[in-house]
Amino acid sequence: MTTNSFPQTTTAETDVISATLDDMTAEHRPAPEYPPSPNSYAAVWRGVPRELGFLLLTLPIAVIGFSAVITLFSAGAGLVALVVGLFIIAAALYVARAFGTLELVRLEAAGRAPIARPTWNRAAADAGFWRRTLWPLTQGHYWTYLLHTGVVGFILGIFSWTVTITWIATALGGVTYWLWVPFIPQDSTDRFWLSEVVFRFFAPNSELPVAPGVAEVILIFVIGVAFLATLPYITHGLTMLHDTIARGLLSRWQSDDLRTEVAALASSRGAAVSAEDQSVRRLERDIHDGPQQRLVRLQMDLAAAERRLGTDPDAAKALIAEARGQAQASLEELRALSRGFAPPILEDRGLVSAVESLAGMSSVPVTVTTDLSAGTRLAAEIERNAYFVVAELLTNASKHSGASAVRVEITRPTDATGARRLEILVADNGAGGARFDAGHGLSGLRDRLNGLRGTLTVDSPAGFGTRVTASVPGIDR
Repeated sequence: MTTNSFPQTTTAETDVISATLDDMTAEHRPAPEYPPSPNSYAAVWRGVPRELGFLLLTLPIAVIGFSAVITLFSAGAGLVALVVGLFIIAAALYVARAFGTLELVRLEAAGRAPIARPTWNRAAADAGFWRRTLWPLTQGHYWTYLLHTGVVGFILGIFSWTVTITWIATALGGVTYWLWVPFIPQDSTDRFWLSEVVFRFFAPNSELPVAPGVAEVILIFVIGVAFLATLPYITHGLTMLHDTIARGLLSRWQSDDLRTEVAALASSRGAAVSAEDQSVRRLERDIHDGPQQRLVRLQMDLAAAERRLGTDPDAAKALIAEARGQAQASLEELRALSRGFAPPILEDRGLVSAVESLAGMSSVPVTVTTDLSAGTRLAAEIERNAYFVVAELLTNASKHSGASAVRVEITRPTDATGARRLEILVADNGAGGARFDAGHGLSGLRDRLNGLRGTLTVDSPAGFGTRVTASVPGIDR
């Protein structure tokens, strides 16, 4: 990671700037806690209590849900000709949604990864009574929840509960058989011994080396140990089966995500267009109020100097000097306004060099830190918008914050999915109190980043400086 200070400062000054900004730019985030990897046998056992809690409650909940939903739906279907049946069917759909949601909550409590919930759309606020009441009948998710509660979940619940109870009873009964078998009345006449059958199957011509009762205890104990040893895999497999069914019937659909994505893109596109329009209008206003007025004044001064050149050379000289000052001021204002356009250095040498150029022109000392090399190139629209964000934030820090030092950090971290994003942090030690106001600079920057599916966050407590973080995803080229 490279660090440069602009304007050029001494080592001592740079240390002071860094010390001033360290508290604002330091990240004190604890390391993420991940669940232990279920590779060991002990790790598999850790999930048994939660999975057993889920499986043992499955049948009672499934029976209650099945009874309520099927009763309501059957009654509604029988009365649909009288219209009132439609209301009863809608009630059945609401009940099915409640039991389906309960299934998702129980699966999370059992240690399964969260399942994306459907977006439960509602009828428009101005919709009529009939449309609002019967709205669930037109929504596919309600019907898949009804299918899960009334058919699939009920059958699966009976199966998984039966297997779980059988496995637990066999495991616990087997390992404790030696303890309670003496209290069972024994009738040795024509008694069936499972141990004899098993032994003769493997050794047809041999006799049991121990008494049949002892062999029976040993065999049942071994069976109990085997069932107990495999219990974690049974509970885990049955819970996973419930999870797989729930993901198929109770989760969001891909079409839901596509609709959300389209809506987000439409919103971000509109925000980007609005931000661009605001930038153009502000630039027009700045040019009209600044350089244009100065150039008009310059023209008037030169015209007056021309008229007085023959009659009053001293006055003409004074007017020309004043005109020179107006020209210099206009040039400086045009240079400041040109920061709103992508400079040639951005196109030629990339974002890092362009930001360092911005820092060099700032009236406040700026420290630029980056893990990107000077020649790193990103997509043109990302570089251009990132440059505008930094330019606007440095201008705000110079004009409005009263800061004596600014730090710019440009990094390219990797998220949990392995995708890289561009992250820019601009921090100053000024007065703070910056916020998003409609139609103003920070709101325009946020809208501009929304067009790239990025984010802008502001941390600016009054009296403690300002931290603005811009993040843009998907920068891999």
